[in-house]
Amino acid sequence: MTRNGQGSISSTLRIVHVVGARPNFIKLAPVYVALKGPDIEQFLVHTGQHYSSNLSDVFFTELGIPSPDVNLGVGSGSHTQQTARTMERLENVLESRKPDLVLVYGDVNSTVAAALVCAKALVPLGHVEAGLRSFDRTMPEEINRLLTDQLASLLFTPSTEGDYNLLREGVPQSKIFRVGNVMIDTLVRLLVHARRPSGFELPPIYVLVTLHRPSNVDEREWLNSLLEALSEISRELPVVFPIHPRTRLRIQEFGLKVADGSLLLTEPLPYLEFLYLQKNAAAVVTDSGGVQEETTYLGTPCLTIRDNTERPVTVEVGTNTLVGRNCHELVSKIREILAGRYKKGSLPELWDGLAAVRIAQVIRRCFLPNQSLYVSAGSIRGKYNAP
Repeated sequence: MTRNGQGSISSTLRIVHVVGARPNFIKLAPVYVALKGPDIEQFLVHTGQHYSSNLSDVFFTELGIPSPDVNLGVGSGSHTQQTARTMERLENVLESRKPDLVLVYGDVNSTVAAALVCAKALVPLGHVEAGLRSFDRTMPEEINRLLTDQLASLLFTPSTEGDYNLLREGVPQSKIFRVGNVMIDTLVRLLVHARRPSGFELPPIYVLVTLHRPSNVDEREWLNSLLEALSEISRELPVVFPIHPRTRLRIQEFGLKVADGSLLLTEPLPYLEFLYLQKNAAAVVTDSGGVQEETTYLGTPCLTIRDNTERPVTVEVGTNTLVGRNCHELVSKIREILAGRYKKGSLPELWDGLAAVRIAQVIRRCFLPNQSLYVSAGSIRGKYNAP
C-alpha cells in the first residue's frame, strides 16, 4: 500500500526520479520504461547539474525519456554549492509531490543531495547502482556513494562486490537486491541505432579518449603530461577526443597547447554517436566509470587513467586495465593492444539487458497493493530475491 500524504490509502504509487548528470540519464531510461503502468505515477526532476545540450537535453530525445517535469537549474559550482542548491530546491518539490519513493542513480552530487533530503523528510529512497566502492575517500563520488547507501531503503546493486561492500558496512541483507547493470540495458537497446558522428571525418582506426575527473584535469602538470602522451599516441594512430567542458576550460586556463599529430578534439557527443565510437575504437582511454562498463560489454580494450575503480568487475572479468598516473604505461598498453597482445574480456553476471525489469519487480512487490511487502523509510519487512 502507499499513502497520499493525507493519511489515506492510495492504489497509485508515486515515484520521483532525480537525475543530474550524463550517466544518470542513461541509467534512468530503462527504469522509467520498466515502471510504466496505470498504477505508477512517475515524476522526473532534472537538477540541471549538467546543462550543456550534448550532456543533457539531447539525451531525453535519444533515450526516449520524457521532458523533465521540473528543472532545478542548479548549474555549475563547487561540490558543496551544487549539493546545497539541489537540497534546497528539491525539498520544495518533494513537499508538493509527496512521493512514495524517490529513485536516485549513480554517485553524482544530486544523488547524495536527494538522499539527504529524503532522510530528513522520511521519504523512502531507492539507489540504483548501489554498493560500488573505490575505497578512495579523496574522490567526491566515493563520499556520495557511502552516504547515499547508508540512507537508502532499497539498494539495487550491479554485481556481487556491491552486495559484499554493503554487508561489510552494516547494511541489512533485506535491503540489498542484486539486479545487474542498468547502463547495459540502455546499451543493449540502442546499440543497433548507434550512428557514425557527422561533425568530423572519422579515421578508420583510432583511439577514443574521454577525461573529466578533477584528479586528471585540475592539476596543470599532470594534465600537460597526459596531453603529451596522447599526442605521442596520435603520431602512431589518430586519437579522437570528445572534450568535456571542464577539461576544455582547464586547458584554456592553464594555457596548454596540443602538440602536432592526429589528436582530434571535438565537442561532447550525443549518446548514440559516442556509443558508435566506443564500439569501433581500437582502444578507449578514460577516467569514466560508465565507459569502463560499456567497453566491457562491447569487448573494446579500455585503459583507465586512475589508480582505483569502483567497478573492479570490469578489470577482473572485462576488458578494462588500470594504468594509474603513468603515461609510460598508457603508451605501452596502447602498443600492446595494437600488436594484438591485449587480454580478452567476458560479460559479468546479470549484464543481460534486464536489470531495469528486476528493479521494477522489486518496487512493485514492495509498494503496490495486494503484495506481501511494504517498505518504509527506515526498514523493509520481508525479503524479495531478484531473479
